[in-house]
Amino acid sequence: MLRSSALTALRSCRQSVPAAQRSAPTSASTSAVAAAPWCRGFRTSPAAAAAPVPSSPRSRSDARARYAIGPFTPLSAGLFVLTGVGLLLYFRSEKQAVEERRKAENASAKVGRPRIGGEFELVMPVAPSGSAPGTIAAQVEGRKVTHEDLKGAWTLVYFGFTNCPDICPEELDKMGKVVDAIDASFGQIVNPLFITCDPARDTLAATATYVSEFHPRLMGLTGSYEAVKQACKAYRVYFSTPPGADPSGDYLVDHSIFFYLMDPEGKFVDAFGRSQSADDVTGKVHGFVESWKKAGHPLGNADAKARITADSSRRVP
Repeated sequence: MLRSSALTALRSCRQSVPAAQRSAPTSASTSAVAAAPWCRGFRTSPAAAAAPVPSSPRSRSDARARYAIGPFTPLSAGLFVLTGVGLLLYFRSEKQAVEERRKAENASAKVGRPRIGGEFELVMPVAPSGSAPGTIAAQVEGRKVTHEDLKGAWTLVYFGFTNCPDICPEELDKMGKVVDAIDASFGQIVNPLFITCDPARDTLAATATYVSEFHPRLMGLTGSYEAVKQACKAYRVYFSTPPGADPSGDYLVDHSIFFYLMDPEGKFVDAFGRSQSADDVTGKVHGFVESWKKAGHPLGNADAKARITADSSRRVP
């Protein structure tokens, strides 16, 4: 309805203008139209009546190219690719690091592993090199040894006493065979260690003479009753020697019959009893060492005895 009213008004406005002026529009005709009472509401400004300027073909093609390319330019595309490559490399390195940490944890830790091993300070007897077995007692001297000295290489630890009639010698012989077998596969990476449970009778001289009958790298440790008790407690070893025992007395010592495998960080790995043969123990130790090696850890060098022997600052009066 509004549209038809507007058209009717326009026709009336046009009819009010003389025909001559309609055929040749001039400024006068424009003024006449503007003066018509029905046309005042339809006046337009010169700017609104101006025709739009057509765009050139070149500007239209540029606009189409911009819309076709979108927000990406060669520079932004290059930055996008570099960012993607950087993120890919970062996530790959992080994944590899996580896998390596998992392997290390599997190699050096076990679920529910007993808390075996810990701090101790004992004394290792040292005899001059080349000493005859019968002269060791007269020439032996002591060197201080702690749990820290065992780190950096694998260790097999056995608790016993020098007056043991059969079990201790059998277990130490078995330990020596395991050490030789591991040496053949990986080099000298295992320190064999004997710790006495009978400090009253196992003096420096007695301990030195006893360990000289077994593997050449076997270290023998002794000390005061309290020091030995602390070491046994750290390794969860039971022993029956009472405090203040008579060194001249004829008694046997009841104790745990295991030797323990400790890794180069001083952590417990496994325990081996009498029922396991040297081949059984060797196979298990070989597997632990192989896993440790695959995880990228150094195997270390089993030179604890030679290193401690040569360190005169450890000398115990």
